[in-house]
Amino acid sequence: MKLSHLLLILTTTLFGIQIGNAQKEEVKVAAIGFYNLENLFDTEDDPNIKDEEFTPDGSKAWTEDKYTEKLTNMAYVISQMGKELTPNGVSILGISEIENRKVVEDLIKEPLLADRGYEIIHYDSPDFRGIDVGLIYNPNHFEVTKSTPIAVDISVGDNKRTTRDILHVEGLFDGEPLHILVNHWPSRRGGEKKSAWKRNKAAKMCRAVIDSLETIDPGAKVIVMGDLNDDPTSESVRSHLKAVGKKSDLRKNRFLFNPYEDIYRRGLGSNAYRDAWSLFDQIIMTESLTNKNDKGYYFHKGQVFNKKFLIQRSGQYKGYPLRTFSFDKYQGGYSDHFPSFIYLIKKV
Repeated sequence: MKLSHLLLILTTTLFGIQIGNAQKEEVKVAAIGFYNLENLFDTEDDPNIKDEEFTPDGSKAWTEDKYTEKLTNMAYVISQMGKELTPNGVSILGISEIENRKVVEDLIKEPLLADRGYEIIHYDSPDFRGIDVGLIYNPNHFEVTKSTPIAVDISVGDNKRTTRDILHVEGLFDGEPLHILVNHWPSRRGGEKKSAWKRNKAAKMCRAVIDSLETIDPGAKVIVMGDLNDDPTSESVRSHLKAVGKKSDLRKNRFLFNPYEDIYRRGLGSNAYRDAWSLFDQIIMTESLTNKNDKGYYFHKGQVFNKKFLIQRSGQYKGYPLRTFSFDKYQGGYSDHFPSFIYLIKKV
């Protein structure tokens, strides 16, 4: 079945989508997102990674009941993303903080997601805790033709250091070539400034991949998504990934467009720490996805999915994302990050 039979046909008068000077024009709408699932671990001890806390005997007392509730909660969030404009929800979802392929298989089997028929792209990363990035996608919407994990080297001299791979997935989205780069850049452990070089290296690697793709095809449609552990105005994003928030700045320097810069400047975030909001969870794109004159899909709008049910309602962390744990105290929530997603539209 083709995507054109599955995506909602909208009118601009119904949803206020303006395309040029048209008063009324039909478009197809698709949603693409990213979600940090916050430590989606199974309950078994894997001797090859540091996952002992997420076992029944570990500090988190991570039981099958808690694991099952976590899966149900994650599935509910994903099932609601993008439903405002398309009943099919997200066609493509990048994910991070997953222990292995099994937990993703369990996730997409959840009743709220099973009917979508999501498929999985996953590779084990060299992260010392064993957490990886991955991708789930609706094969009726996106036909994957190739996927590759790309290593990010943060070694110092002879001191070998590893972090999560960048996942490069390419395929046909409703028949159009599309590249997805899923990221989870190094954390700010040790301090934002002291650790910045690690995220800068990840950004440079990601940018090198994009440059290679645009050398082959200057009009390549590339979406960069992930938990960047930096804000849209951080050095890694602005200077090394070369992503900016103004479309007028794109062409002259082959910059990427980051719609989350404007969202961040308006005071919105996807995660909170010490009563300050950050917007680490971003979706960024090449200029080709901003061209409204393109015959294919182009960017309509982006948002942070911060519905009320995802927010802590009381206590010390009132107003923060309602997470699974507060330290080792089980909260039964969702994630310490809100997900992000964008809408793409296409004239019909």
